[in-house]
Amino acid sequence: MTQRIEDYALIGDLQTAALVGKDGSIDWLCLPRFDSAACFAALLGDEENGHWRIAPKDAHTCARRRYVGDSLVLESVWETRTGTVKVLDFMPQRDEAPDVVRIVEGVSGTVEMASVLRLRFDYGSVVPWVRRTDGHRVAIAGPDSIWLRSEPAVKTWGQQFSTCSSFTVDAGEKVAFVLTWHPSHRPRPPLIDPYEALEHTLEDWESWSAQCTYEGPHREAVMRSLITLKALTYGPTGGIVAAPTTSLPEDIGGVRNWDYRFCWLRDATLTLGALLSAGYLEEAAAWRDWLLRAVAGDPADLQIMYGVAGERRLPETELPWLRGYAGSAPVRTGNAAVRQLQLDVYGEVIDSLYLAREAGLASKSHAWNLQLSLLGFLESTWRQPDEGLWEVRGPRRHFVHSKVMAWVAADRAVRTLERDPTLSGDVGRWRVMRDEVHRDVCEKGYDPERNTFTQSYGSRELDAATLLIPRVGFLPPDDPRVVGTVDAVYAELNHNGLIRRYTTEGVPVDGLPGDEGTFLVCSFWMADALRMTGRTKEAHDLFDRLLALRNDVGLLAEEYDASARRQLGNFPQAFSHIGLVGTALALAREETAG
Repeated sequence: MTQRIEDYALIGDLQTAALVGKDGSIDWLCLPRFDSAACFAALLGDEENGHWRIAPKDAHTCARRRYVGDSLVLESVWETRTGTVKVLDFMPQRDEAPDVVRIVEGVSGTVEMASVLRLRFDYGSVVPWVRRTDGHRVAIAGPDSIWLRSEPAVKTWGQQFSTCSSFTVDAGEKVAFVLTWHPSHRPRPPLIDPYEALEHTLEDWESWSAQCTYEGPHREAVMRSLITLKALTYGPTGGIVAAPTTSLPEDIGGVRNWDYRFCWLRDATLTLGALLSAGYLEEAAAWRDWLLRAVAGDPADLQIMYGVAGERRLPETELPWLRGYAGSAPVRTGNAAVRQLQLDVYGEVIDSLYLAREAGLASKSHAWNLQLSLLGFLESTWRQPDEGLWEVRGPRRHFVHSKVMAWVAADRAVRTLERDPTLSGDVGRWRVMRDEVHRDVCEKGYDPERNTFTQSYGSRELDAATLLIPRVGFLPPDDPRVVGTVDAVYAELNHNGLIRRYTTEGVPVDGLPGDEGTFLVCSFWMADALRMTGRTKEAHDLFDRLLALRNDVGLLAEEYDASARRQLGNFPQAFSHIGLVGTALALAREETAG
């Protein structure tokens, strides 16, 4: 039976991540990086596509689970008729090779446990050759090699191209499993001590979490979201992936299935803002350095996304041997949207660098030069149609949000030069651009009959992204056009109290068949807009409703199906957790100010 998306929890080592189900099975893991091929792909197929389950022999799902403190160490507790056992799952921050550690500990009585490991490299398509070496199980196929060991050693055998183990634990007893990946042509990396690794992993996460400067309401939810955003950061470069998964559907059984294991400039810049707001300057500096490396070159060649190390080629491919999550095919790797023109990205990049400077991040001359280059290109292209924030695969349009973010780019340049006139740049030039964009949007992107901004010029469609107009400073919150837009979006894109990004009835703007859930970040944007327009109680009520949608360990996917009451889309999703952090902090500031 396919588990719900929200039945999974996340573990990771700041270079990749795994999803662990309530049934004790790791059903998704890419090694050695977020965007590498998966060795466990049951999430998008079935058990034969790779998984690793450790659980009591007579139990199907754990009784309860949690993260240990402010960490990414997952504790699952199982209650059986003969006793209680807990399993700690984590990935220590690596020195050399990636490790997955699973520690089984008896709590009471005696519990019979079973481990079933099915390794399938290349997204579940390659069955490795498995042998026993020095008491370890070693699986090899092509470039991949994985070692499995247990401490103490337990009874292990091969069965139907799987590695099976059986053992019992009494109260106080522990059995640790360590799975280690390394390139097959290289010697086995040094063995880690699983118990020392647990101690160090907890220390690492607790030390990082202690740097958080936020102490307001809903701190637990904010901290969990910040930890999740940190977990989506590729440590060696500072790049931030949008999600650790591919092809989890926006519509069960549909084709809206995309690969999110890359660094979208938009998502990463918004993640940067969330981390900055909580006091994490080190992450801001690392991301800025990643950005400067990734986008170096002609501003006309700026991509909307890159690989975790700044790679530019991300070809989209379908994997026909995987049936897709709950039959939602195709399964895709890579993302063809990489070649789209999305003009809003220029504004988001410039705004994030502005925020970093305002937060006290030491300036770099070439960072400012990059912004001037991006502005110069945007000055000549902002009048063009584009694919927009939502990456439509239909015709290009003059999306209002894209134009607003072009205004943001010019506005932040003006503010920067006004604050520091010693910087190079013609402040008058950017004032002219800012005024031109503002006038164009207000004349062509606003429907006076309905008193609302629309999705694109000449369209009657609405777009939740227009809720950001007051937040970025394009218009003040009390402007009648802003109030009218909030009212219109709330009335027309509302589905069971949550907000769609746009309508999908008829011929949708994205050019794709099928439906989708409510986009969670859009509901957070609505809460922000309600607060800014004076509807504070409604904002708090909506935020509380959104908090209730998190799974049992505080994680959110991209979307939510309000009818089926389940999460949809790639998981966990940076965009959703960015929205949670931003709304929580904004509501807290208002309470403090009040």
